[in-house]
Amino acid sequence: MTAFKRASLLLPLLVAACAVGPDFRQPAAPGSADYTQTPLPRQTAAAPGAQGSSQQLVVGGDVPGDWWTLFQSPQLNALIDRAFKASPTLAASQAALAVARENMLAQAGSLFPSIGLDVSGSRNATSTASLAPVAANNQRIYSLYTGELTVSYSLDAFGLNRRMIESAAAQADNQRFELEAARLTLSSNIVLAAINEAALRDQVAAQQAMIKADTELRDILRRENALGEAAEADVLQQETALAQAEAALPPLQKQLALQRDALTALVGGFPNEDLAANFDLSALRLPDDLPVSLPSKLVEQRPDILAAAAALHAASAQVGVAIAERLPQISLTAALGTSPNTIANAFTPYNQFFNVIGKAAQPIFQGGTLLHRQRAAQAAFDETAAQYRSTVINAFQNVADVLQSVQADANTLQAAVAADAAASRSLAIAHTKLRSGEISYLSMLNAQQAYETARITAIQARAARLADTAALFQAVGGGWWNRADAIASSAVPAGDW
Repeated sequence: MTAFKRASLLLPLLVAACAVGPDFRQPAAPGSADYTQTPLPRQTAAAPGAQGSSQQLVVGGDVPGDWWTLFQSPQLNALIDRAFKASPTLAASQAALAVARENMLAQAGSLFPSIGLDVSGSRNATSTASLAPVAANNQRIYSLYTGELTVSYSLDAFGLNRRMIESAAAQADNQRFELEAARLTLSSNIVLAAINEAALRDQVAAQQAMIKADTELRDILRRENALGEAAEADVLQQETALAQAEAALPPLQKQLALQRDALTALVGGFPNEDLAANFDLSALRLPDDLPVSLPSKLVEQRPDILAAAAALHAASAQVGVAIAERLPQISLTAALGTSPNTIANAFTPYNQFFNVIGKAAQPIFQGGTLLHRQRAAQAAFDETAAQYRSTVINAFQNVADVLQSVQADANTLQAAVAADAAASRSLAIAHTKLRSGEISYLSMLNAQQAYETARITAIQARAARLADTAALFQAVGGGWWNRADAIASSAVPAGDW
């Protein structure tokens, strides 16, 4: 083979390697960005009792793929496993990913030749009044069978097809990370719902204990009033306090029931189904270590950031598509067929035909349509780039807010536990002094109300620490990259087209 012939074969390959438009590059992590203006303490405050231990902030720590297991609740683990199998939200996201991937594979077919087969048969009669028979056998009535094989190929000289495939592949990546975001959101919502249910259940129990104590005190005051040792006004005040305590119980029970319905819906069930899992705060362990991803890693881990980057990639490829549509389009078509009057003669030379057609089409004037489509594609890329930056900023804010909450709520629990303990001791002393007549009933009532408030505050503070922990695992990406069942990292490797 001569050098000229070899060059002529390589030329189409070299031309096909050209793809107009920008080549996408993953945006770099913000170089100077961080979560706080001043360094946060490396550990939180501690308090006695459940959910009161100090937590260590592990900078650069990795997140396990099943981070919710760190709360050490088998019931919680079972609910999340059930949700992953039954949630319609996840099913919809999985179907959307399947659609995107199939569309990408369908678009990839444009890189290959199209082959078609057309077969037809007809029975014909030639008029002899004005025309002589035209069939080869000189018969007025004859049959004609036609078989044609066509091959067509669009030479991707300027990368139009490859840019379209690149865009479709990026859209598949976008859907993949949207699925990971849906999984993370679902698991986080279930954990938070379980924590809220536990807090409400403990508040209901605390309120019921308050009602019991208020009822006992009312009965004591009634007996003492009958003996002339307590004023009627004290009895009425205690009855008022009891009624207020009883009135506070139904709203808590309502919130608990609504939270239960929400939790059932999250796992893909209906309100009449029994979850067979009841949560209280004592059954949830506070993880000792809190991973804080490096800022440079956050953009590589959070599914919403990765989904936004994939959307940016798709928009970049569409700019190339718009540019390529303004350039010549080259196509080749070949047909090989036969048209005999009997099937037996199908492969005789005189019945066969072929044609080869080359075509080049160049838009000349379309009223500026293609130019403005290109400008629109560039503007869409700029819009998506701004949305990507907004997603990154919101992600950093999310982590920063959670880190502040982790520290502040640990301090809040420390103070709340101290207030609860002090209020409990104060109430016990008030009970003793009231029986001995050293204080008035009003002082006793004040001590009781202070204790009730402190107890509810402590329950809410314990729940807040658990919720902050779940929120931090979600904020740093949820560890999906460490899951054994994580979906393949990319629908189509970048640059393959």
